[in-house]
Amino acid sequence: MRTLLRYLLDQRELRDHAAFLPHFKQAAGELAEFEQNPAIATLAPARATFEGWYYGNRRPQRESRRVLVRLLGYSIDQLWTEVPDGTVPAIPTLIGTSRAEGQAEPGLTMHEMKRTGAMAARRAMDFALGAERNQVGDEALGFLQDEVARIVELYPRIPLSEIWDDLANAQEDTFRILEGGRARPSQLRDLHFMATVLSFLMAKGSHDMGESKVALQQARVAAFCAKEAEHTGLMAAVDGLKSLISYWAGRPEDALHYAQQGANRTSNLRGTVSVWLPGLEARAAALLGDEEAVRAANQKSEVLREQVVPDDLDALGGLLTYPELKQLYYMVESEVLLGHGDSQLAARAEEAVRGFSDRDQSHWAFGDLAGSQCNLALVRLYAEDLDGASTAIRPVLDLPPGLRNNGIVRSADRVRNALGRGPVRSTALASDLRAEIAMYEPSRPALPR
Repeated sequence: MRTLLRYLLDQRELRDHAAFLPHFKQAAGELAEFEQNPAIATLAPARATFEGWYYGNRRPQRESRRVLVRLLGYSIDQLWTEVPDGTVPAIPTLIGTSRAEGQAEPGLTMHEMKRTGAMAARRAMDFALGAERNQVGDEALGFLQDEVARIVELYPRIPLSEIWDDLANAQEDTFRILEGGRARPSQLRDLHFMATVLSFLMAKGSHDMGESKVALQQARVAAFCAKEAEHTGLMAAVDGLKSLISYWAGRPEDALHYAQQGANRTSNLRGTVSVWLPGLEARAAALLGDEEAVRAANQKSEVLREQVVPDDLDALGGLLTYPELKQLYYMVESEVLLGHGDSQLAARAEEAVRGFSDRDQSHWAFGDLAGSQCNLALVRLYAEDLDGASTAIRPVLDLPPGLRNNGIVRSADRVRNALGRGPVRSTALASDLRAEIAMYEPSRPALPR
């Protein structure tokens, strides 16, 4: 359906999310100032949300409605009025905006064409998923599989706000098919596999926003779906996710329990999830101050690394694979948590930072890079190298708020605590860094806006 909203955006050359967003933010800022409500100024619809508005598939929620009204000058009901193709709407044009000013120049840029193609693909996916009323066809299932693979690849590499709506929509699509009873028995395992992966990422997203209770709820859904898929690797991966959530929530006993529970499932597995679980165990044991358990878990990781045979989870990549560089990052962190900071550990911490600094590598993840930088800062602080610690953590402090997920905020806070101990605590640089880190956490970490 072509709505008045879409007509106006086309006329103003705002059919692309990147072009639309600055205008929306400006209108949100004006409305926030007028209503004395700063929260409105933070509104910024994700790409998938904008596309839902643009194609008339979704109406905005609450404050976003009023921002659109302010931006375009019409009520929500008017903006969702259908405008037949090839016609000009009967509603008067906005004051100060002539039709000539809104005319598009001939031709589209390649960027606009790609964006239009992506939006059309999503619309086609919606059609395919809904058109097959009796059974889910292979093409519709292929749409979902492609979307899952895309989201898994992008999740560790971009701000959560850019992918959150796509992730939630894909999970909803998968659940809708499973609940609708339209899937053939031969398709159920694949659907439950996808539901597990999407729920896994939804859990990780809630964790990244600092919502550990919601994250564990999603993780339990993922565990149920993994069991339905009869996929031992996914069951173990979900145990690992529960350990990770508990670790950053300050519950090391739970983190240790879930890591060990997952490890018990992996005796016959050779994918990298089998290496990840003892790495998680080592970090949890380090929080508990159990050096012997840390050493044993890290040694187990090294032995299992030699036996790895990549599996289907490793083929998906993203958070579902555990490369050697991430294993190094975890090992360094477990030693740092024990308070160690010798030259050998410093060299390994530097190696981890160098490895995660190459954005072109498939294993690159902004969270792993930031965590490695915080660990390096701690190692240098333990060696009383304040300038080196400051250099290590500076890129983390310069991250935009949308990238400051829960794990990164907690890692930076560890550095702040260390700056308040030992000989460095009385220096001006340490005091300045502590103050900066204290102001580091956004109101909600990595909150999709």
